Amino acid sequence: MLSRIAESLYWIGRYVERAEDTARILDVHLYRMLADPWVDEETACRSLLGVMGVSKVEPPYSAARVVGLLGLDESNPSSVVGALAAARENARGARETVSSEMWETLNATWHGLPDARRRVEQQGVHAFFRWVRERCAVMAGLTDATMSRDEGWLFLVLGRSIERVDMTARLLSTHVRAGGSIPSWLTLLRSCGAWETYLRTYRGSLDDRHAAEFLLLDRLFPRSVFAALSAAESCLADLEPDQGRAGVATDAQRIVGRSRTNLEFRGADELIADLGSVLGGLERTCSQVNDAVSRRYFRQTSAVMWVSEAVA
Repeated sequence: MLSRIAESLYWIGRYVERAEDTARILDVHLYRMLADPWVDEETACRSLLGVMGVSKVEPPYSAARVVGLLGLDESNPSSVVGALAAARENARGARETVSSEMWETLNATWHGLPDARRRVEQQGVHAFFRWVRERCAVMAGLTDATMSRDEGWLFLVLGRSIERVDMTARLLSTHVRAGGSIPSWLTLLRSCGAWETYLRTYRGSLDDRHAAEFLLLDRLFPRSVFAALSAAESCLADLEPDQGRAGVATDAQRIVGRSRTNLEFRGADELIADLGSVLGGLERTCSQVNDAVSRRYFRQTSAVMWVSEAVA
């Protein structure tokens, strides 16, 4: 597979996942700010912007400004609208690899983005975020239903899994960094779409230990950090069929494997006691894996220059 195509598919997976997760996080946290009169809006918004990597923003902080920066800012690839536009642009460069249904879905979503502000003004932010989640779910379903399980699919799922680890770690960081406005575990579970599944797993018992265990260590829930790391590790292994006799073949595999192992063999109580450093390590892992994957598979070559001495 061409390096250019592999890179486009990798970033399609990342951007679609980023758009969906950002929409989930904003939807739940904005609803909580509206529903809970005791929440300090400025503190909650500043914490949310910091967790999402938007730190260089001058006050005042408000819910409307958060929606503008993280939801509707077309120039920011980390916003909902910016991520969907970037996913469509990458799909446009890989038309020969993605299925027609995937392209049509991304293209239709992109054409619907100019109406995003009108949709927010007329129907509210929650209707817009619900629309985003539905479009991303359609894209995820078509990816699994229409793509062959070849290298292209592996790169797309790899990007999706790495982004999922990063976004779940950022979401859990709101619990650590929010100061006096700490979101409850119920809010965090709803942000991940995990509330009903969590209730069925733990028979309705909600406490810090079980919630942290579910979102970080559960092997069966696809949005848990452990499940996403395992999926990324499997993709990297399939991309390197000749593993050799010792260890693993690539830096990316070493980084993901160490992170997965470090998480897998920690107890839930230990995770809660050291949650801040664990989440910080996961965010660094995602950045390091992204760099390692780029060096390994997306290496750019310099243009060949003509020199007069070489011409006979």
